[in-house]
Amino acid sequence: MQSYTIGQAARLLGVSPDTARRWADAGRVATHRDEGGRRLIDGRDLAAFSVEIAQSGGAAEGDVPYTSARNAFPGIVTAVKLGDVAAQVEIQAGPHRLVSLLTREAVEELGLEVGVEATARVKSTSVHIDRA
Repeated sequence: MQSYTIGQAARLLGVSPDTARRWADAGRVATHRDEGGRRLIDGRDLAAFSVEIAQSGGAAEGDVPYTSARNAFPGIVTAVKLGDVAAQVEIQAGPHRLVSLLTREAVEELGLEVGVEATARVKSTSVHIDRA
């Protein structure tokens, strides 16, 4: 049976590795250690846990943003250009470069700066930025 690392499980569940680690520490999902000492989650346990999360309406409040935008591109901020009112944020998400125009106020509230992990959410012609 396939097993998943905490990081792999987090990606599949759509949460941060820290959230997946907290869930494992709290006993919400069972883990075991491999020869190298890494914590692993059995595939069957992860599948059951993912169904449990979906049926309960999602992750705990604050773990996953509520949004109608489904196309998420997690990545890292590579450029921020601030104007008086507007701003341009560039995110490198794997091989994808995404650029979003948003208000300066939004950039400041999210704490977006070069090197910060963020997720670009694309819906139609709009790109929404979520701070990871």
